[in-house]
Amino acid sequence: MEHETHTAHVHHTAAPAATWAMAAQATLHCLTGCAIGEVLGMVVGTALGWGNLPTTLLAIVLAFFFGYSLTLRGVLRAGLGFRAALRVALAADTLSIAVMELIDNGVIVLWPDAMDATLSDVLFWASLAISLAVAFVVTVPVNKWMIGRGKGHAVVHRYHH
Repeated sequence: MEHETHTAHVHHTAAPAATWAMAAQATLHCLTGCAIGEVLGMVVGTALGWGNLPTTLLAIVLAFFFGYSLTLRGVLRAGLGFRAALRVALAADTLSIAVMELIDNGVIVLWPDAMDATLSDVLFWASLAISLAVAFVVTVPVNKWMIGRGKGHAVVHRYHH
């Protein structure tokens, strides 16, 4: 009897099956918020003539802001109160956005002359687009791992029914 109870308990707490498609969709959602914030931050900082560090910091802050905002909007629409929805957004997106920002900004920092490109330079836009694509590819396995453990966007999907 004790074994049956234990088996039933394990079955009910098992993490959802994480598919690559599910992970890619979660990462695409994250990428959307990150890209909005990243591009906006880079454009504003570059247009204002800010240095590399303040521009990058603005881009990172805005990437987190827009990443969380997109998740928050969906979870609020599902009927959750603001505080609970904020906790879900933080739990769902923090690691994903952090990895995406680390990779995205790392690529730009390592790319010769990308940090000094201006808005009118093809290099500015090409390095930004390619860095976001690389960040997407690196972040998909992170999201798959998290979803498979009932974390990340698996938390958000509980509210999309």
